[in-house]
Amino acid sequence: MDDYNQVDKNNFLYQPYRYLGEFTPQNLTFNANLQEFCERVSYICNLQTGGKLSALKCYEKIENLWEQLTQSYNALGIGEDITE
Repeated sequence: MDDYNQVDKNNFLYQPYRYLGEFTPQNLTFNANLQEFCERVSYICNLQTGGKLSALKCYEKIENLWEQLTQSYNALGIGEDITE
């Protein structure tokens, strides 16, 4: 019963959204990374709003997440025209 409650809680907290764009493995992977980025930024902002995290620390954490997302985008080769 505990496993079912855990799955239900995770689905509530981390709602997966379908990818509706042009399907490629790279686009699907980046979409998952982008959704995770958004979730983490939301949590960081809520911690800062609640006084649990300083504005500077919040900025640093979001900047780090942005760098990771940028690296993911570049590593997946999204936006590169492979016919050239």
